[in-house]
Amino acid sequence: MNKKIIYTVLLLVCGSGLMSSCSDYLDSGQYFKDRLTEEKVFEGKVYSEEWLAHVFEELKGINADVASKGVTPHNFADDMYYGDRDSDYDPSKNELSYNMFRMGQYNENDKQDTWTQCYRGIRNASTFIHNIYMNIEMTEDEIDDYRGQARFARAYLYWLLLRKYGPIPLLPDEGLDYADSYDELAIPRSTYEDCAAFISSEMLLAAQEMEARGMVRGQDGSARPSVGAALATRAKALIYAASPLANGNTSNFATQLVDDQGNQLLSPDYQEEKWAKAAAAARDVIELGVYHLYTVPVQETGEDATVIPPDDNNFSEKAWPEGWADIDPAKSYAQVFDGTLPPSGNPELIFTRGNNQDGEDIRAMVAHQLPRSATGWNTHGLTQKLVDAYAMNDGSDVPGKDSEIGRGDGSERISGYVTQEDYDAGRYRPLRADVSLQYANREPRFYASVAFNGSFWPLLNESQERNRNQQAFYYRNNAKGNGFNSSNAYWLRTGFGVKKYVHPSDTYEGGDINKIVFKSEPAIRYADILLMYAEALNELDGSYNMPSWNGGNYNITRNITEIQRGIHPVRIRAGVPDYSASAYNDKNELRKRLKRERFIELLAEGQRYYDLRRWMDAPVEESLPIYGCNVLMNSEERDLFHQPVAVWALETTFADKMWFWPISLTELKRNNRLTQNPGWNYND
Repeated sequence: MNKKIIYTVLLLVCGSGLMSSCSDYLDSGQYFKDRLTEEKVFEGKVYSEEWLAHVFEELKGINADVASKGVTPHNFADDMYYGDRDSDYDPSKNELSYNMFRMGQYNENDKQDTWTQCYRGIRNASTFIHNIYMNIEMTEDEIDDYRGQARFARAYLYWLLLRKYGPIPLLPDEGLDYADSYDELAIPRSTYEDCAAFISSEMLLAAQEMEARGMVRGQDGSARPSVGAALATRAKALIYAASPLANGNTSNFATQLVDDQGNQLLSPDYQEEKWAKAAAAARDVIELGVYHLYTVPVQETGEDATVIPPDDNNFSEKAWPEGWADIDPAKSYAQVFDGTLPPSGNPELIFTRGNNQDGEDIRAMVAHQLPRSATGWNTHGLTQKLVDAYAMNDGSDVPGKDSEIGRGDGSERISGYVTQEDYDAGRYRPLRADVSLQYANREPRFYASVAFNGSFWPLLNESQERNRNQQAFYYRNNAKGNGFNSSNAYWLRTGFGVKKYVHPSDTYEGGDINKIVFKSEPAIRYADILLMYAEALNELDGSYNMPSWNGGNYNITRNITEIQRGIHPVRIRAGVPDYSASAYNDKNELRKRLKRERFIELLAEGQRYYDLRRWMDAPVEESLPIYGCNVLMNSEERDLFHQPVAVWALETTFADKMWFWPISLTELKRNNRLTQNPGWNYND
C-alpha cells in the first residue's frame, strides 16, 4: 500500500495542521496494511461513504458558519454581543470575552482549529476525489456525484480559510509526498484573487459533477451539498474578491500583507469586471429556479393575527410574490429561523449543517437569548445601532435614528408608552402595555428579531402555565431577574435582547436544552444571494458578457430591473416599501441602502463581521461606541431608561491587525514559506 494513502488514512485519526506530526507512523501503519488497501477503501460503497463522512465532519465545530461564541466569536460584531465569559463580572472566566474580541485582545493561539480542520479535510477530500473512480458498487452518476460532493467540501474548507485568515496556501492537487521534510513541503500563501478563482473554478466543477443527482439535495440537513450550494459558495467567494478589501486596496495594511517573496496578496488594481463575475455567479443560483423565500399566509383573526403593514400603493395591493397582501411578513421571516421548518421544508436554505453541529449550536445561542424568567442566560443582546437600523413600517427612518453616534437628522426619539387602553383597543400591535412608543409601528422584521423592554415571550414549553406568555422588562433589579444586577453577569448590557431564532415554544426551564426547538443553521440562504446579486450589479458602469454555469451567456450591466430582482423579494417578504426611484438611480445611495438591508436581514447569521471587512467599513463601524438603554434605571425612571447612553460595559476599537485572524505560531514554524498577517507575531 502506498505511503500517501496510509498517511491520509492516518490523518482521519491523528491529523493536525497543514503538515501533521503523524509522519512517525508512516512506516508503522501495520493496522491499516492488515485491514485496508487503496483499492478496498474506494472499491466499496460503505468505506467510500465513511471516508466522505469524515471529510464533512471537518465542517463542524469551529467551522460552523452560525454558532454561539463558545465555538466561534465571528457571529458577533457591531450588531450583536455576548455578555457572559467576561472576567470583569465573573473572575472564574478565562475565555475570549466580547470585549477582548472587539478590542483585538486575542492572540496567535486562539481559535485555531479552523486551520487544523480545514487542511485535514482538504487533504482527505483530495484523496477521495482522485480515488473514487475505483468504486465498483456505484453507478457512474453516483461516482460523479460523490466526487462533486468531495470537491465541494474541499473548496468550502478553502473558503472558510480565506474568509477568516485572508490569502492562504493552496495545496497542489496531486504530487505531494507527505513523507518529505517540512522544508520540501513548504508552500507560500497565494493571492486573494488566486484563492477566490480556485474556489470558483472548483465549485463550478463540483456543480457540474453533481448535476445529475444533486440539484436539490442541499436542503436535507445532512450537510451534504447540492448544485445550488456549490454555485452559491462560488458567488460568495467572487463577491468577496470583488469587494474593496481585495479589489483596488492600496492601504498601508495591503502593502504589508505579502508572501515570502514580497508579493502583495491583496490586489492594488481595481477591476470592475470582478463585480460582473460575482453578479453572474449569483444569477446562476437564481436561474436554477430551485429556491424562493418562505412565506406564511395572512392570518386575519385571533390574538396572533397578522399585523398588516400600511398601504404603500404598490406592494400592499398585490399578492406574493409581487406584494405582501396575502402573507404575514413577521411570521414569514421568523419561521425561517425558529425551528418551525425542517431543513427539507425550508425553500430558501441553500446549505446547512442542519442540527449536526458540535458544541454551542443555535439552540445554545437561544439559551443565552432567553430571559432569566425563562431560566435563560439573558446575555446575548443587540446594539442601539442595529435597533435603529430597522425602519418604521412605512419605510421611513425611526425618529432619532443614530443621533448619539453623530448621524442623526435632527429628529428626536418618540416619547410615551402603550397604555392598557391602547392595548385593549388593538393600537400599536404587537406591543403590549407599558412598552415605549419608540418600538411602535416598526417594520415586521423588527418584531421577529428584537427583544425590547417589555417584549412578549410565549415560552410555551414551560411546565407551569403561569410561567408562559409573559412580558420581560429589563429595568434595574427587575423582580423576575431580567434587568441589571451587580451580583452577576446575566443581564443585557444594552437593554435589548435577541428574538431571532426563538420559537414560541422555547424555554430553558431547568437548564433543559430539549425545551428549545431544534434549529437548522442558515449557512447559506437565498436572501443573501439575492442581495449579493443586487450589490454586484450596482457597482457596474460597463456592460459584460458572462458565461452561465451550464452553457449560455448573461449580459451583465447595472440594470435597475435586474437590481430589483434581487431587492424586491427581500423587502416584499419583510413587508416594507420599495426604495425610491432616486435611490435606485444613485449608485452611492443604493450601496448604503443595500448595506443596511444586509445589516437587518442577515442579523446573527455570521455575515456582519465579514461584510464590514470586505467593504473596508470596519475601521469606522467597529470603532463607534456602543449605545443602548440606560440599564441602571428602574421602572420608576423609565424615561431615563429609554434614553440611549454609551454602554460602559462594552468596549470597541479597530486596528489593522484585526482585518484577518492571526495564523498560529505552530503553523509558521512548520511552513517556512508561510507569512504572518500584519500586526501579529512570527515567534513566541
